[in-house]
Amino acid sequence: MSINEITKSAETRMGKSIESLKTNLSKIRTGRAHAGILDHVLVDYYGSMVPVGQVANVTVVDARTLNVQPWEKQMTQVIEKAIRESDLGLNPMAMAESIRVPMPPLTEERRRDLTKVVRSEGEDAKIAVRNLRRDANEALKRSLKDKEISEDDERRAQDVVQKLTDKYVAEVDKLVAEKEAEIMKV
Repeated sequence: MSINEITKSAETRMGKSIESLKTNLSKIRTGRAHAGILDHVLVDYYGSMVPVGQVANVTVVDARTLNVQPWEKQMTQVIEKAIRESDLGLNPMAMAESIRVPMPPLTEERRRDLTKVVRSEGEDAKIAVRNLRRDANEALKRSLKDKEISEDDERRAQDVVQKLTDKYVAEVDKLVAEKEAEIMKV
């Protein structure tokens, strides 16, 4: 593998780590209603466990309320039960053919717990980025050992990989700080 291929691969994979972090952070509740909050709630749909979004239409009514409209009338109670039993601390109310899900305001203690979860997600993303740096550096060492590149080229490429790592770790820190500020805002 050439130096360019190794650094491009590392950069692409580090970018995917950032995207994964963004996805994980978007699932963490901030007190405002958003349809993505129910993405990981699974419903028993004729023997298969599927996300709520696959058996119902989830919409935001206002800043503190979601509306879940099941596609099949008999799924209303099943979806309501799944939301209630999820770890989100929500109390859905079945209303005729839809389910209203009010978002309770976050307590100070719950906000602190959520910031710990955010920091943990950030740390996992940093670990992933550092592992990718290690993989790239090992690939560079293999190329040096196989005499595909010179020692100077390997050192320069390691500097490039380190700069990429620093850039993506800073991006993780920025995302975590933004999410913490969003959670702590009353």
